[in-house]
Amino acid sequence: MKQVLIRQGQVVVEEIPVPQVESGTVLVRVNYSCISIGTEMSGIKASGLPLWKKALKQPENVKKALQMVVTQGLAHTRNLVDSKLSAGQPTGYSASGIVIEAGSGIDDLRPGDRVACAGAQCAHHAEFIRVPGNLTVPVPENVDLALASTVTLGAIALQGVRRASPTLGETFVVLGLGILGQLIVQLLKANGCRVIGTDLDRERVNLANKLGMDIGIHPDEGNDIEAVARFTDGIGSDGVIIAASTSSDKVISTAFQMCRKKGRVVLVGDVGLNLTRADFYQKELDFFISTSYGPGRYDFLYEEKGLDYPVPYVRWTENRNMSEYLRLISDRKVKVDPLIAATYSIEQAGEAYESLKAEGAKPLMILLSYPKSKEDTTPIRTVPNPTATPAGSHQIRIAIAGAGDFARGMHLPNLQALSSSYHIQAIMSRTGHNAVATAKQFNVNYATTDYQQILDDPEIDAVLIATRHNLHAIMALKAIQAGKHVLLEKPLALTRDELKEIENFYLSSTGHLLPVLMTGFNRRFSCHIRRIYEIIKNRSNPMILNYRMNAGYIPFNHWVHTEEGGGRNLGEACHIYDLFTYLTESKVTSVSAKAIKPAHNYYRCKDNFIATITFEEGSVATLTYTALGSKEYPKEQLDIFVDGKVLSLNDYKELTITGSKVKGTETKRIDKGQKDELEAFALAIQKGGEWPIPLWQQVQATNIAFLVEDEIGSCFLQG
Repeated sequence: MKQVLIRQGQVVVEEIPVPQVESGTVLVRVNYSCISIGTEMSGIKASGLPLWKKALKQPENVKKALQMVVTQGLAHTRNLVDSKLSAGQPTGYSASGIVIEAGSGIDDLRPGDRVACAGAQCAHHAEFIRVPGNLTVPVPENVDLALASTVTLGAIALQGVRRASPTLGETFVVLGLGILGQLIVQLLKANGCRVIGTDLDRERVNLANKLGMDIGIHPDEGNDIEAVARFTDGIGSDGVIIAASTSSDKVISTAFQMCRKKGRVVLVGDVGLNLTRADFYQKELDFFISTSYGPGRYDFLYEEKGLDYPVPYVRWTENRNMSEYLRLISDRKVKVDPLIAATYSIEQAGEAYESLKAEGAKPLMILLSYPKSKEDTTPIRTVPNPTATPAGSHQIRIAIAGAGDFARGMHLPNLQALSSSYHIQAIMSRTGHNAVATAKQFNVNYATTDYQQILDDPEIDAVLIATRHNLHAIMALKAIQAGKHVLLEKPLALTRDELKEIENFYLSSTGHLLPVLMTGFNRRFSCHIRRIYEIIKNRSNPMILNYRMNAGYIPFNHWVHTEEGGGRNLGEACHIYDLFTYLTESKVTSVSAKAIKPAHNYYRCKDNFIATITFEEGSVATLTYTALGSKEYPKEQLDIFVDGKVLSLNDYKELTITGSKVKGTETKRIDKGQKDELEAFALAIQKGGEWPIPLWQQVQATNIAFLVEDEIGSCFLQG
């Protein structure tokens, strides 16, 4: 499919794989999408800034990058930055079309339905879009899909009017008569209000008058504040809605001065906000911010997970605002046709955006149209990379499933560096533009959004799975059943049932060569850990192992804490349970864990616990896992007490040995064994024989995590 992307200040149209429908979403074949002129032109301008200027605007990102250089090296950081810059960003957030697939959990929409869609994260300028249910609404039969594609702008305007709480007979001023201002004027008229509007563009003032505005003011005609006073018999306006876009603070001051006492001002646009107390204090004015489409916006649970707000408590959500806007179009209370300046085909997207850069008056609204494909046309979910080269005869042909930051910044550069062993055959990502950009950056043969394509491809030997945690087990099981070797980022599984299915596959599949399954417990492959293993392998006594994970705080709404991530014990602490298993080479005899119950809900008790594990050979290991500490302190520390020695590993950069003349190790940057892990995986595939991590050890580390989870889960029940 064709999709518009913004890359380094330019608008490009590229061929992108069609996304897969997911639970709680619909797949829509787009008929029209609406260009949000202000927002999108700002995005194009920002993307064209040189890196140093971007750094000045976002110093917090510079700090993160510098920290990444220190901890993970310049090469890793540069790879990640390059991948983000080269990928391009999807643009657009308002579209309409026909549903072609509905995911599980969608009960009110079906294939063939005409819908309008919103959301900067999904309603892009593309032939096909995957949109969550709460960001999709049916389009009335008498509303053309071209008009319906403006639904997001309509919802934004409607939410601004709702924040103003207009009542019949009140007088409102609209500052700025761009597309939002034009819609706000009509919505205020539908509320029975008298409307005054002002703009620097006379044509926009004239258009608003034709669409029902009572009084239009142009700055050249005199003092607009005095004009409002005259038109309101000296009282002042009941309210002002700011729909302008400027860095100047004058607009906000003007809005306050136009109001009567006890009036209200609503900010919908983007203006300077250096407030002058005298403008609003004596009048005791109310100042409101209108956030985008309405309640639900920026709420992950509402937008992505489909959690609706009950009507008795939240009458107007963003979804209900979208529906009401379309109803107002249907009833001819809002006229959109006069606001649409032009419609370009998706192939002409570059021309459409160029028209917005021209000097002089800018169009209010431009639409993009899309080809009308046949209903039975199969969406294309694989796009070849014509510049890629074929694999060599001795290379392992590997596919990457999940092209997030970690895969692009760590695994893919390491695979390139190990080109004597690996050829990257395919990239699979849930977002097509990311898959294509990653395929181009790393010279991969094709990009896809279809995992089954990878499994069915006879030219793929192995799959590296780096998706969200809840997908790991099912994707790994499908891959090994298809005969593919699997390197699976931790965790191996989030439930005991998932783990049992994987175990059963290997237990029941005897008599032929089975694919290698290796969970990404990379720490055991670190040069520091391998050195520890050499030193302790001939020990005469059990060990005491103390591990401290200063994990750092992660907000409650982060995906790691959801069902996608499974929490930090299952998703991260499993690394350490594997490490204990590797160093002891022993079966577990008991597991106990205690979590603290924080005094405030800022911290989660499951993020702050101590786990104690005992092993058959007598060793005892403890993990202190906490989010309470400072990020300025090193993240990880391992101390081992054995045979009169103390082995101390500080954040995978320095291993010291006390009580012995045996030397430790030191590296310039953190070495957690990611590249060595890939080398071990390749060797196991090429040479056969023992797996880098025996299956029983992978299972044991996962089971330890389950047992710890059982115990720390009880902290919620503590008084």
